[in-house]
Amino acid sequence: AKDNHSCIDIAKRALYLRQQRNQSFAGEAEGGVVCSISELFTGSGLMETEAQALPMTKRPSASRFRRVCVFCGSSPGKKASYQLAAIQLGHELVQRNIDLVYGGGSVGLMGLVSQAVHEGGRHVLGVIPRTLMPREITGETVGEVRAVSGMHQRKAEMARQADAFIALPGGYGTLEELLEVITWAQLGIHDKPVGLLNVDGYYNSLLSFIDKAVDEGFITPTARRIIVSAQTAHELLSTLEMCDLVNAGLRADARGSRAGAGVGDGAAGALAQAGDCPLTGPRSWIDGCPFSC
Repeated sequence: AKDNHSCIDIAKRALYLRQQRNQSFAGEAEGGVVCSISELFTGSGLMETEAQALPMTKRPSASRFRRVCVFCGSSPGKKASYQLAAIQLGHELVQRNIDLVYGGGSVGLMGLVSQAVHEGGRHVLGVIPRTLMPREITGETVGEVRAVSGMHQRKAEMARQADAFIALPGGYGTLEELLEVITWAQLGIHDKPVGLLNVDGYYNSLLSFIDKAVDEGFITPTARRIIVSAQTAHELLSTLEMCDLVNAGLRADARGSRAGAGVGDGAAGALAQAGDCPLTGPRSWIDGCPFSC
């Protein structure tokens, strides 16, 4: 918990310094409202003068999303901008009345985004394997923590609970979670939007790799559109709100893949009746289809 408070301090100080450099930073947008950072976090030992205003923009109270799943690192990263982005994403979810589903940790970026959403009054659901609890949970947790037996169950439960997915900066685990939900969208298993919060160009190399795969014929141009990226939480969520990722072309691709594998409508129905996912095969392969096929 102490380490995460240090991350919070760094992010708050970054906000404060930015405000000092640009006096018009807070509340300059038309209809803007101001939310005190100190209302999000307490007990970090900051001077009162440093708990300045964080700009918010009035937004519709309703969102098409009830819950968004956020993938992110259990480490804070070396840049304060990563920690700031996690806090701002939490703010953005609160402003849109969206609940959070995440990996359940109280450390790193996971801890920051979950605290922001929880302190903003929205529900937080953390899903974590029991074996990772000693490593990823230190001190107090926020919201509801749901312990599961393993990593497959964790990902399946997060996917089942969410209406959309967003990836903050992270490492191997974040990439693995992100690429899996992209693959599921490509296969037609779900039509939930997938977003990448590309803080300070962190994911530029990944996006270049994906574009290279399109150029070389390994990813279709239609499937490339599954993933949406933006540099700010506001821009990303605004784009995802309007996004219908599994369009007619992607559905056709998925149907073609199934037909090529010899899984027609009749076979798919038989698999479903047998308790298997019609696209992924035996449920044991992913410990149960996360989308209730």
